[in-house]
Amino acid sequence: AVRAPPWVAMSRTSPAKPESNRRSGAGFPDRSGFWFPLALAGGLAAQAWVMRGGQVLSASMLGAAGLLAAWTAWAFVTERSSKLDIVVRTPHWVQMVAQTMLFAYWGWHLPAIRAFGPLVLAQLLFMYGFGALLAWSRRGRYELGFGPVPITLSINLFLLFRPEFFYWQFVIIAMGYLAKEFIRWERDGKSAHIFNPSSFPLAVFSLVLITTDTTDATLALEIATTLFDPPHIYLWIFLIALPGQLLFGVATMTISAVVTTFLFGLVYFWLTGTYYFFDSYIPIAVFLGMHLLVTDPSTSPRTESGRVTFGVLYALATITLLWVLESTGSPTFYDKLLPVPILNLCVRAIDGFWRSGKARWLDVSRLGPNLSPAQRRFATVGIWALVFGGLSAVQGVGDEHPGQYLPFWEQACAEGSARGCEHLAVMQDDYCLRGSAWACNETGLRLATIPDRREDALSAFRRACGLGHDPACTNGGRFEAGGVPDASSSPVLQDLRVMVGGSKGILRDASPDRVTELACKRGWSDQCGRSFSMEVGGD
Repeated sequence: AVRAPPWVAMSRTSPAKPESNRRSGAGFPDRSGFWFPLALAGGLAAQAWVMRGGQVLSASMLGAAGLLAAWTAWAFVTERSSKLDIVVRTPHWVQMVAQTMLFAYWGWHLPAIRAFGPLVLAQLLFMYGFGALLAWSRRGRYELGFGPVPITLSINLFLLFRPEFFYWQFVIIAMGYLAKEFIRWERDGKSAHIFNPSSFPLAVFSLVLITTDTTDATLALEIATTLFDPPHIYLWIFLIALPGQLLFGVATMTISAVVTTFLFGLVYFWLTGTYYFFDSYIPIAVFLGMHLLVTDPSTSPRTESGRVTFGVLYALATITLLWVLESTGSPTFYDKLLPVPILNLCVRAIDGFWRSGKARWLDVSRLGPNLSPAQRRFATVGIWALVFGGLSAVQGVGDEHPGQYLPFWEQACAEGSARGCEHLAVMQDDYCLRGSAWACNETGLRLATIPDRREDALSAFRRACGLGHDPACTNGGRFEAGGVPDASSSPVLQDLRVMVGGSKGILRDASPDRVTELACKRGWSDQCGRSFSMEVGGD
């Protein structure tokens, strides 16, 4: 038999009571457990030295390591207990596996995402040390398991500070642990944390970043946009979330949130002729939130109808917040982060309403009364699979949504849609920054009609001219001389490489024939049948 070290005691959880997931033991009778956070502090300091990723980044890691070391010394001197129990909770490792698979798939297709790895590791080292010291200071016992991993990964899937502001990343993950420890209530006769430990700090920091206009200190925009780059990302998120939905019965929240958002998008399109979320019925980051952010079984309703209500409310809150953020000129990707803590506060009221029987005729738990809990979970996931398949078939989710592509918004603008013209301008600006000379010329033509944007228009013409776009050179000279610029042309292959990918990014490696084929398919009808390889000298 292999004997465990004397400072770790492990026991197995009885399969008859999986909800407890507790493993008790003797812990650290001689307080030798304080080597655990001290070792983590050393690992964090060593990583700061190895990475040398900038003065602020290294100082942030060294500061976090110093905090752990100082706290450890204080706990040791004050004779705090350092008892440690190994506790493996099923929700934690299931969520961890799902999030790790998402990061792996994302990083496989976008090598730049792999640079997140060392930064996430630094946060995990700090999170484990911080959690252990907080628990020992409060209760003299720490449960070592996978709990810190899903909290840290979830935060990094939505918000990551740039290296020059990385010290805030340690603050945000510490806030999640503090909220879990101190903000609690009685629920079903037991003490429980109110807020999802990752969504609470995300919402708090989102409000701070919005009010201080400091979103540029983070990589939030880059995360929100590049998350859609990998192929079939909706399907991947659907698949990795299935185990959690089968085990914990949270699929009802996902179904109700997704269906509500999709139906709203259909109604909005029918009324306005444009898409509410511009390039999708359900943005990928919102779709991710519906699977891995609001579905925490500890902070969501426990009644079946309560979970349906929770999902519907999350969808409606996200829809409303997009409008609010857009109206105030704030970044719109905060829409899926802000509602979760508010909904967490409502779970007792939601469950209480459905348990009261006041709307029993609407209670979905009446469906399939003879099904066991496991059978209900499998049936619900089966329904979700059918719904997802149907949405994929009608482009409700997936890679090929018409709103991704410029011709749709050109048509909407031509038909008099003010929102269509606004989004068209945003897309042209973005494509100009990505290197499309045609888009820069179109941006210049638009800005030339605005009296106080003269210099911006000239800058756009010069950029397009520098990229080899002859009409832009003509427009720039004419506009600088006081004339009216009006020269334009159709996009060429280099422009289409930038634009045809839509929200998926630039098609750098696609062959000319493939670019032409996609351009024709995605709305550039004047490009159908043209051979760009001949027009641009063999490119």
